[in-house]
Amino acid sequence: MKLKHFLLWAVFILILTACDGKNSVPNETMPVDDVEESEKEIEFEAENEAEKQAVAEDTEPAPLPQTLAELAALPPGYTGPQLFGIHEEDHPKLDELTAHLPDISGEPTEAQLDHYYNEILAIFQHDFKGPEELLAKMRFQAIGNPDIEDPRMHFKENLNVLILLDASGSMGKDLGGETQMAAAKNAITNFVEGLPAEANVGLRIYGHEGTGNVNDKARSCASSDLIYPIGKYDKADFQTSLKKAQPAGWTPIQLAINEAQEDLAQFKGDQNTNIVYLVSDGVSTCDDDPVEAAKQLYNSDITPIVNVIGFNVDNEGQKQLKEVAKATEGTYEDVQNAESLQNELDQMKEVAKSWEKWKEQKTTSLEHDKLKNSLDIFGYETDEYKKRVDEGSQVGTALQYLYQQRKLMSRESHDYLRKRNGEYHNWIEEEYNKLKKELKELNEKKIDEALQLLEEKYIQNVPRDS
Repeated sequence: MKLKHFLLWAVFILILTACDGKNSVPNETMPVDDVEESEKEIEFEAENEAEKQAVAEDTEPAPLPQTLAELAALPPGYTGPQLFGIHEEDHPKLDELTAHLPDISGEPTEAQLDHYYNEILAIFQHDFKGPEELLAKMRFQAIGNPDIEDPRMHFKENLNVLILLDASGSMGKDLGGETQMAAAKNAITNFVEGLPAEANVGLRIYGHEGTGNVNDKARSCASSDLIYPIGKYDKADFQTSLKKAQPAGWTPIQLAINEAQEDLAQFKGDQNTNIVYLVSDGVSTCDDDPVEAAKQLYNSDITPIVNVIGFNVDNEGQKQLKEVAKATEGTYEDVQNAESLQNELDQMKEVAKSWEKWKEQKTTSLEHDKLKNSLDIFGYETDEYKKRVDEGSQVGTALQYLYQQRKLMSRESHDYLRKRNGEYHNWIEEEYNKLKKELKELNEKKIDEALQLLEEKYIQNVPRDS
């Protein structure tokens, strides 16, 4: 009996051992469906990676700009401090900016390399000024010149300067020691203190109520106040008014322009030289139409001159603000810090000094100024030359980094791209040299005639929005 029980237990243990052995077999075969699904996932990931790294092959690379107007129409990219591959602290930023560029360490075609150059150029594209912006600057600097036929550009008995200052929440952005709003306040204060005592000044803010929260949008988009009514400058009163400008909500640019027209309603253009400065750090965010508002202001009997200053504006904001300036035949300038904002406002002080001189002499004409005076004020030659050098150098150092440090291109590809970079930026220099030569040849002409000749040659080539 005992033997029988022993044999039964032995058989039971053997069966359990066999079962455990089956369960412990390593690398158990996956079901067919799971294998197919896994293979599909791997293939999908591989295809995505290939698409990410591939260079376009089926399309012709877009041509590089053929005119200065086309060059100026390109959206700017990174224009911060120059980045060097030999500086390890610059590597993270270089990697971030070039992360989307493909690996061309194989044997890319010439078309693929041209695509690649377009991509890396766009990363470091500078904000070049085209002939249209040059002409706007020249027109503004020619205010008061008797050779200009447009009565809007003539000096009148009174000079009124109205500043429209963005007080949206983004004006609280830190510039490294001070906010954009603080920088704007300092620049505006220095500007108005330098105006002639007989000139009138006004300050309107917009977007200063509520917050950037969507629940406050209606309130903020309805906020615009004339905190310093148009009149003679009083330092204490102006500073008290300026304290009301604190970064807060949204950006109602159309509202500010519409109310600026009401502010200037009593200052008709036949007796007043009216100049409006719109300062904004971005696109209007209130579902409005600032371009149409600017056209209405420009065509009113106030006959103002409207200039626009973009303060650290992105591509979308620049496009809209440039359209506002274009609608009023005014100037647009993008500034990055307090110093460049101050420099832009100081150009108005030069015009104000000419007005003061005209008023003191009680005469209807000014001594004819040569065209070069406008060019000296604009600083066109040196500014654009520096942009050309900086952009070409940054593209070159980025190519060297991607070749030597990242090993993402062959020596042959690197040399081809460096050659293309050099040829392209030499072309930019040649085009600006041609323009400079033409401007110097127009130096002896009356400015009205010179402007007309330049407009006939260059404005027809300016790209227009479709």
